Amino acid sequence: MAALYLLSFPYHPGLRSPNELCRLWQSRAIVDHGVLNLNATLQQFGMVGDLSCTLTVQEGDRQVLRPCVGPDAPRGGNVVARFYYPSKAPLLSFLGAPVYWVLSKVHAPVSELTQVFWSRLFLTVLPSLLMLVLLRRFLGAYVSASVADVATVTYGLGTMAFSYAESFMSHQVTAALLFATFYVAWRIERGELKDVAYLGAGALAGLVVMSEYTGALGVVCVSAYVVASRWKKWGALAKAVGFVVVGALPFLGAVMAYHQACFGGPLVSGYKFLNDAAYQGWHQGGFLGIRLPDLNAFVLSFFSPLRGLFALSPFLLVSFFGLKDTRAKDKPIFVMLVALLAANAYFTSSFTYSSWGWTVGPRHLTPLVPFLILPVALVVERLQATPSPAGRTWALGMCVSSVLATGLVGFVNYVPDDVSTSLWGLAVPLLGDGFFPVSWLAAVIPNPISGLLLVVLLAAVTAWLATKSVELKALPLLLVVALVAHFGILRLATRSDAHDEGAKKFLESVWVAPNGVKLPF
Repeated sequence: MAALYLLSFPYHPGLRSPNELCRLWQSRAIVDHGVLNLNATLQQFGMVGDLSCTLTVQEGDRQVLRPCVGPDAPRGGNVVARFYYPSKAPLLSFLGAPVYWVLSKVHAPVSELTQVFWSRLFLTVLPSLLMLVLLRRFLGAYVSASVADVATVTYGLGTMAFSYAESFMSHQVTAALLFATFYVAWRIERGELKDVAYLGAGALAGLVVMSEYTGALGVVCVSAYVVASRWKKWGALAKAVGFVVVGALPFLGAVMAYHQACFGGPLVSGYKFLNDAAYQGWHQGGFLGIRLPDLNAFVLSFFSPLRGLFALSPFLLVSFFGLKDTRAKDKPIFVMLVALLAANAYFTSSFTYSSWGWTVGPRHLTPLVPFLILPVALVVERLQATPSPAGRTWALGMCVSSVLATGLVGFVNYVPDDVSTSLWGLAVPLLGDGFFPVSWLAAVIPNPISGLLLVVLLAAVTAWLATKSVELKALPLLLVVALVAHFGILRLATRSDAHDEGAKKFLESVWVAPNGVKLPF
């Protein structure tokens, strides 16, 4: 699993990935020009998406900020300055600056491919691997070592964690920071750390918000764990809150200072100044675009064959059967889980579903996923003690199929909106056409060999999971049936029409490492 995380490099410069490049361009701007705006960097390296644009406008004797596009954009000639910024929260841009600085000292000029690779390695891949260690230790406190291993590996390769660890986006970083926030609080409440460690939990919580604005939702839910753990112990609760606030303040202050410098107010984010008028409507109405729930958005977020949470990771459905087990084991964790499920279900149902394009799964739910692994593990542990092997076999079968399906799609990592299913409509046809996954090894050993190694590693992990059927006393044949059922449902949902073919041909046209081509590091 670690080898897959470290070797895989799904990136294609021809796609001009906006979510990644807008942050990386700001890292360059900080180092090369000593500024937060991207004006000079955009002129040098080209325009990217996911930007905010502000106009400094002279109105009488004062200057005010106005958006560059949309109904509020000024139409007169009193514009003093125009600046471009990423529309995202700033943590990854800031952390990417020292990585780029070192690269620029080692070998200048730094290519886009090189910057993407090293920034991902240090800021998304390695933190995700560290998080897996924490998750394994956490699970080991509640279930057997064998079940904890299965659950950890299934999370690592059978969910969006793998996809977003391999992207310079904030989703998996936020998940890692949020889980680390909880992990510190969990160890304190178990008596393994002193209360002063809540300073660290607060710092991690501040970094969550600095990484992704919607991460604040997860922080509130994790705080429910602390409140439930110290219920009616008001002095101890106040002490914990005080430490958390003090720990979080430097990072929340940094976010507000960034907002003030770029967008004219400590609580004003870049989403007020989006450079694309089509995106502005998604963030208007309600609270930052979060409105009343919509049934269609709810169903598609969880069950769409293209990017529904349970479409590629069906084992997560088992978590709902483990809520009762979680309550019996640790009631404060149960309270937190209920809060996380309710908050994330409301959020995904109340925001514009079409705004999550080109993604593997509903990326905004990535921070929720690690918290669903304990109830899954508890169900498998409970079923292991029952005479009938059917239940645990189906659970293990869904773990196996989730790893295989999500792993194959994670090798592609960029899924056009008009494809019917990311597995049979895109990932499998690309492999069939000889477009093997991209590994940084392709800088030395071109495809198909370097990409085939990733496929073999994924098959090896899947086979290892399947061998657990013996240890967990499951039926191997029924396990295969579960895998076939999952893959069969996705196959039936695949249209194999002109849209699927067009998406595949487009990815092939930008594939950075087709057979025989070395990566230009």
